[in-house]
Amino acid sequence: MSIPTNLKYTKDHEWVSMDGDVATIGITHFAQSELGDIVYVEVETLDQTLERDEVFGTVEAVKTVSDLFLPMSGEIIEFNEDLERNPETVNSDPYGAGWMVKVKVSDVSQWDELLDSEAYASLIGA
Repeated sequence: MSIPTNLKYTKDHEWVSMDGDVATIGITHFAQSELGDIVYVEVETLDQTLERDEVFGTVEAVKTVSDLFLPMSGEIIEFNEDLERNPETVNSDPYGAGWMVKVKVSDVSQWDELLDSEAYASLIGA
């Protein structure tokens, strides 16, 4: 199972990459494999400012719907609109084209509180 070392992770199975004060967020390979075939991604929080651990959207698979939790506080500045037409991209490329939102982070120190790849691997038993 792929766990890129350049990303940070949450216990809720989101991944985060940082570019300055903008975080790109998606769900991990482990999360998408547990969910199964993803049929819909909903993010209704575009242009909203949310706190860390607040729900920023949902991901719907054939058998279940799961909340998406924001790993870092900030404003949702972009939603990956390609997922509206091709939600299965989250399954096929969770760390690339399957990203979900971009956030202008209000507290970049929260990055240090996220799990590194080793800690995340331990969490999921990889």
